[in-house]
Amino acid sequence: MMRRRGPGLVGAAARTAVVAGTATAVSGRVARRQQSRYAAEEQEAAAPAPAAAPEPEYMAELEQLAQLRDQGILTPEEFEAKKKQILGL
Repeated sequence: MMRRRGPGLVGAAARTAVVAGTATAVSGRVARRQQSRYAAEEQEAAAPAPAAAPEPEYMAELEQLAQLRDQGILTPEEFEAKKKQILGL
């Protein structure tokens, strides 16, 4: 009497089909993920550069303080203290 060993031809074909189907699904998922990532990167690269930022308000304050210091209204120590306060140092 012959005993069957292994899954046989149909079983091997079924296993191969399952493995191939899983590989196809995984590779498709990876390809879609990469495609969306590359599309997002291209979109970021194509976005126009932001316009030059306007001069911060603290710059105007520092200029006014420098004028007051130059006129002798503020001492250099007062100017430095106020500058540190404005800059948050």
